[in-house]
Amino acid sequence: MPAAEAAQWPCREFPYTEGDFRRAAELIFRRAGISLSSAKQDLVYSRLVRRLRECRLGSFSEYLDLVESGDAAELQAFTNALTTNLTAFFREEHHFEILVKHLQSLARDVPISIWCAASSTGEEAYSIAMAAVECFGGFKVPLRIVASDIDTQVLERAQAGVYTADRIERLSTERVRRFFLRGTGSQQGMVRVRDELRALVRFEQLNLLSPDWAVKGPFDAIFCRNVLIYFDKATQATVLRRMAPLMHPHGLLFIGHSESLFHVAEVFTLQGRTVYNLTGTRATSAASSRRSALAVAPFGALRG
Repeated sequence: MPAAEAAQWPCREFPYTEGDFRRAAELIFRRAGISLSSAKQDLVYSRLVRRLRECRLGSFSEYLDLVESGDAAELQAFTNALTTNLTAFFREEHHFEILVKHLQSLARDVPISIWCAASSTGEEAYSIAMAAVECFGGFKVPLRIVASDIDTQVLERAQAGVYTADRIERLSTERVRRFFLRGTGSQQGMVRVRDELRALVRFEQLNLLSPDWAVKGPFDAIFCRNVLIYFDKATQATVLRRMAPLMHPHGLLFIGHSESLFHVAEVFTLQGRTVYNLTGTRATSAASSRRSALAVAPFGALRG
């Protein structure tokens, strides 16, 4: 092994080499499609060092052996540790304004289906639900929201719908009153999403690199924001081409403000401000069959 590869960073609690970083980066790329540059070496150490302590191991090499050994629980813990979960209620608020206009354009007698494809701790999915409730004027809306993430820990938090009060500081007084309950006593300083809103969202684990996706379309909108940026272009294209058949021909795809889909222009066309729809003939060929199939399906069947 070259000396440069074997060298360790100084002042570390555990031995950690450049080879360890490259090995961890390859593992997370194969598992989740996340592409880590050499600038993320310190981040990988800080995220995984807790797992070494928990597993009572003495080096990163030993830990990575464990991850590769077939231990499913530790592979998931490894994935959870390296998944970035930065989110907020109504983040990139212009997207929700566009969503509301889109919802208003849809037939009211047909169930609406939305997929939040990287839901993290739930703020995005609940923001979609709030926008829909406001659009339709009440909680009894013909809507299902499927919210997925690869990280099991953030999904547990999302399902609970409990947040620190500072997470809702930017929301209007009306939204806070309508959609949240404030904690008292030992729960002082916490808020919980009201049950009526939580009932509109179903959370489930999903790896976008998995050969089988549990979600079933067709979707009127897909939110896949601030996750593509962690994939290389080839992985992005693969994921996006798999999403396209799950969309209604009129459906919208929302991505993050720093992302673009120019490399899959044959699949998606920019509508403005990081919102896309299906390109030309792809939408036309799918039009009648998908919408008519949904129109005869009972809403209860869609909620699973």
